[in-house]
Amino acid sequence: MQHEQQTAGITGCEECGLVVALPVLEPGQRACCPRCGHLLMKTIKHPQQRTLAYGIACLVMLVLSVSFPFMSFSVQGIEQEITLMHSAQMLAQFENSLLGLLLLMTVVILPACYITSVLYLYWVSAEHGKIDSDSVSHRVKSLCRLTLRIEPWLMVDVFLIGILVSLIKIAALADVGLGMSFWAFCLYTVLIVKCVAMVDRTWLWLQFAPMVPLPEVKAGDSHHSRNHISCHTCAQLNPVTDQHHQRCIRCGGKLHPYQPAKNLQYAWALLLASAVFLFPANLYPMMYTVSLGKSEGSTIIGGVVLLWHHGSYPIAMVIFLASVVIPLVKIFALGWLFFAAARKNDDEDRKAIRRLRLYRLAEFIGRWSMIDIFVVALLVALVQLQNLMAIYPGPAALSFASVVILTMLAAMVFDPRVFWHNALSGEKTDPPTKPEQGANTTIIQKESHS
Repeated sequence: MQHEQQTAGITGCEECGLVVALPVLEPGQRACCPRCGHLLMKTIKHPQQRTLAYGIACLVMLVLSVSFPFMSFSVQGIEQEITLMHSAQMLAQFENSLLGLLLLMTVVILPACYITSVLYLYWVSAEHGKIDSDSVSHRVKSLCRLTLRIEPWLMVDVFLIGILVSLIKIAALADVGLGMSFWAFCLYTVLIVKCVAMVDRTWLWLQFAPMVPLPEVKAGDSHHSRNHISCHTCAQLNPVTDQHHQRCIRCGGKLHPYQPAKNLQYAWALLLASAVFLFPANLYPMMYTVSLGKSEGSTIIGGVVLLWHHGSYPIAMVIFLASVVIPLVKIFALGWLFFAAARKNDDEDRKAIRRLRLYRLAEFIGRWSMIDIFVVALLVALVQLQNLMAIYPGPAALSFASVVILTMLAAMVFDPRVFWHNALSGEKTDPPTKPEQGANTTIIQKESHS
């Protein structure tokens, strides 16, 4: 990419801190950081029309998912039929209101808010195009900030995997029927995953407000230059001031100066709290099963062993990986990354790319541990045949959900720019760039799923 190429502004990579010039992309292209490979911006073909179409279809499928019977469960002529909302209601009935609220928020309410907000924002961008930032209403900016904060907490796809695991776990015990809402929910999951993949933060903000140039900041600077504060909401570079609780000059969002020691303290606190909750999550029963009047508790490991003995090897492996391996791996991986980030040896910068890849992996896999919580929620709602057969939530469920949420927050609070300890680290790493590319250019790739 040539230096004279037209640019949409300059921004700082949120994962390595390098300031780069954003090119004006053609539909179907994406721009990546030349140092760490982080995605800076992407575009899709016909963004407004396609996103609006997917969003409307997604809302239709959501309405169908909550309007009709979801599943039915029958044993010896006794049948139990539930809707999607019934799962949250049953958890609240058994004094697990927090788990019920978590399920309701991550599967129904937050996705509905997200899609509705995206539809409105893309409709506004389609109607008005690029407009001056002074003309953008406070409502649009606030809605855009809220939408981007909601995105990490959408767990519709995780819930679908939990449903499939639940089906296999109880298929051998009784007859299970799938209602119309189940198939609508499957389509809803596919549509919302596609819709989220279409939304790009940087591109969306450019439709409403152009980036404000800062003469003192140039491409090739970094967070170590101390001449700017990067906004994590709209990617705008802001001047450094003495104001407390400084806000972005472009989107109005709260700015977070580069404070590696403070961020590490918060991240360590959240990670240690998650490690504490990991003990009750594994020691206490995740759920209780009542069969013919006899109640039996099942821990996470106990459930995996039982599935293995019954020959359900794939499901046993899924539960073991999601509920045992992933939480432990994420806690140890984040702990090692936090410890390594505090060290400043001479060879640290050469390892920054590898540590960043491990951080990305840990951040990605954390949410999938919620599968076991969703399995419990669905089984509690579905299997309620009085003393003949019933399933109740155990005390470990809330502790395990706390582990997942706290590890996700620890990864979010952690600032990966701390891996680059000096401003010249770009010369010491081995980034995925072409030889002729410099530190102040972006990599343009063709979007494979445009």
